[in-house]
Amino acid sequence: MSDAAPLTAIGLMSGTSMDGIDAAILRSDGAGIVAPLANLTIAYTPDFRAELQSVLGGKGPVDEVSETLTRRHADAVVSILAKSALAATDIDVIGFHGHTILHRPEQGRTWQAGDGALLASLTGIDVVADFRTADVAAGGEGAPFAPIFHAAVAPAAGQARPVCLLNIGGVANLTWVGADASVAEPTVFDHLMAFDTGPGNALIDDWVAAHCGQPFDKDGAIAAGGTVDTACLDKLMAHDYFSRPPPKSLDRDDFPTAALAGLSPADGAATLTAFTVAAIDRAREHLPAPPRRWVVTGGGRHNSFLMTALAAQLAAPVVSTEQVGLDGDAMEAQAFAYMAIRSLRGMPLSGPSTTGVPTPLSGGTLFRAS
Repeated sequence: MSDAAPLTAIGLMSGTSMDGIDAAILRSDGAGIVAPLANLTIAYTPDFRAELQSVLGGKGPVDEVSETLTRRHADAVVSILAKSALAATDIDVIGFHGHTILHRPEQGRTWQAGDGALLASLTGIDVVADFRTADVAAGGEGAPFAPIFHAAVAPAAGQARPVCLLNIGGVANLTWVGADASVAEPTVFDHLMAFDTGPGNALIDDWVAAHCGQPFDKDGAIAAGGTVDTACLDKLMAHDYFSRPPPKSLDRDDFPTAALAGLSPADGAATLTAFTVAAIDRAREHLPAPPRRWVVTGGGRHNSFLMTALAAQLAAPVVSTEQVGLDGDAMEAQAFAYMAIRSLRGMPLSGPSTTGVPTPLSGGTLFRAS
């Protein structure tokens, strides 16, 4: 097998929204060949979501929860293999992100719960995990980590570039892809910019869970019934994160929400939704050139109220991934399948313009199945 031959990989992602496991099978050469084969999502039970939340910040029974998390990911591998009628022997590698429970790059720390060795043993497939540690150790932010994949699947230059791929998960992040970005070129990072814009769904989810007993604000219906408290929004937007130039990244719980105390459930949801939109809008000041289109992925694209607010605020069309032929439910998992292949081949996963490492850098740790 030549180094350029496509490989078949499973990508596994547990995102900051803590809603479940996204799994995807991808065939790729780690460069311009990207062929999705299958994907699925397995929702976390409320009990396990509470367990996962209990170890955020690196406290509590991390080892116990990490093992349970890994076993759930192994079950996801079994499920997606069955869905695709493939066997473990058909898969070259698993890209296992784990679940971020602590992210403090300014302290040289990032921590993803999950056991790559155990997953390799349970599935019988080689696993690449621990994607972010090398980047942080080299002085990078360790996030966002999907931009190289975004560059591979972004709408072509003739369709609309520069383009921003906006991922609204628990935290929101963007990848700006310039007109000349090509994953076939070693200079690809010269034409990318990426950073966390601010909160995504996490603060909204936490608010409606606490005040309405719902896991998330479906279609933004709660927020749509409220009124934005502009004084609270101004306090939230006064955070110094927004004026910092990229590269920059966030932990899920970096923004205190004490300013919302006393708001009604609907007004709080409306204000937090406006906070997500305002943070994304503020991010535009850091971009090398205005994007001609915003392509939204992640769970936030299902929130019609949020999408309408974005379209009213951003100075370019706002579309979902599906409107440009991409599957937004699979993209993060596909990204870690793609990066597992790149890791096996020593290809860079991050660069100066995406995480702030001095030079383009590979990463990930390989755990052999045997």
